[in-house]
Amino acid sequence: MHFCQAQLFLNQIFTALTRILTLLILSLVMGTYSFGQKDTKDNKGTKVNKDSLLEPPYKRFPTIPPFDLIQTDSTHITRDNILKKHNTLILFFSPDCSHCQHQTEDILAFIEKLKDVQIVMATSQSFEEMVGFSQKYQIGKYANIKMGRDSKFFLPPFFKMKNLPYLALYDKNGKLLTTFEGNQPMDKILEAFDLKATN
Repeated sequence: MHFCQAQLFLNQIFTALTRILTLLILSLVMGTYSFGQKDTKDNKGTKVNKDSLLEPPYKRFPTIPPFDLIQTDSTHITRDNILKKHNTLILFFSPDCSHCQHQTEDILAFIEKLKDVQIVMATSQSFEEMVGFSQKYQIGKYANIKMGRDSKFFLPPFFKMKNLPYLALYDKNGKLLTTFEGNQPMDKILEAFDLKATN
């Protein structure tokens, strides 16, 4: 009798393992098929390339993002209240980052060349650190520079940032020109805006 119970138990295990193995094979086959498909439909029935869904938001939506930054005077900067029909530079920085400090110094040294560029400086660090940075570099005296705190931490995941400073450059129509990570030479930034480094 013990032999029959053992045989029954082994048959039940074998049946269960067979079912699990069948489900695994079926899952692998279906997964391979679905990953092999390049196109799918969105909720409106429009064909969408699956690869584009893996791109970071700034590549899928290559216009100035809908940010909301709190300025040093507690007013808000948004995409809707920055200068229109101007090239735009979004500079994400950290006040204690030496590369960010150098990039700010470089930008201020070329501020005359950038007079027609709307510069939006954003940080997610504390309000006090942002105010200190603003005072150190006298950001308030430059009409084309706005600085604000990204309290909702919207910009880093939007751009999939890995290094600071992070620069996103947009043309006069709000279309993305290019992005840079890390401190950049000014001639590269001016060239992207089609400005010349020398007179």
